[in-house]
Amino acid sequence: MSTKKVTKSDIVDKVHETTKIEKKVLLEAFEGIIDEFKNALKDGATIELRGFGTLEPRLRKGREKARNPKTGEVLSVDPHYVAAFRAGQELKKALLGIPVEK
Repeated sequence: MSTKKVTKSDIVDKVHETTKIEKKVLLEAFEGIIDEFKNALKDGATIELRGFGTLEPRLRKGREKARNPKTGEVLSVDPHYVAAFRAGQELKKALLGIPVEK
């Protein structure tokens, strides 16, 4: 599997090619959707995208002794929320078709 990255701009370009909607309009809509995702997660809501997956805020417990991997410094980490993604059935099935490089 390649390590290719797809950016927001790449997605907007691809959707523009297939729909012919103006890139500026697509970008505004895309950023609006992302903002709504952020707001929903901040409010503690779960975002369910049928056929794709689910985003949800998940509580990570804190630690008294954590280590900064870059500096080796010992520090404590308070409990905090992170965004967690669970792939839906259709996405899982689509990924099963990717050939494995050996």
